[in-house]
Amino acid sequence: MGCRPDDEAAVERVYRLKARPRDKPSALMYFSLDAALDAHPGLAVATRAALERLLPGPVLAVLPGGYGIRVPALDVPPAGARVTVLQTSANLTGGPDPRLLADVPESIREGADLVLDGGALPGIPSTVVDLSRYEAGEWGVLREGALSLAELKRLLGESER
Repeated sequence: MGCRPDDEAAVERVYRLKARPRDKPSALMYFSLDAALDAHPGLAVATRAALERLLPGPVLAVLPGGYGIRVPALDVPPAGARVTVLQTSANLTGGPDPRLLADVPESIREGADLVLDGGALPGIPSTVVDLSRYEAGEWGVLREGALSLAELKRLLGESER
């Protein structure tokens, strides 16, 4: 579920449909690593390098300031690859992640402007990695998912907190 992050009414609706507290940030999704890095020019050197190792891929990276970014690994970048989307899973806060459109709560489907049925979602959810203190040599896993802890340690170093 997503919307343009600069459309405050749409952002409010996403939060309302999910029953998500407004102080809990959603992720920004980019369709190319260059677009993500260009949108965050103030990132410190080590954090930027970590993102270059992790993305694109099955990772949501939480950055200093508490917001997350994603760059999915796509075979073909979508038209308009420079577009940014505020995104979150299409479930009620705390509810199970839907695998099929039928698993998405009816209240969310009815409240959305557009609903697409892409069939069953393959794989497992993305790994959520906290890089908010990566410059200090610390990182952590907020949710285990598609990228293993062993692979994270290989890409980021051993300093998991």
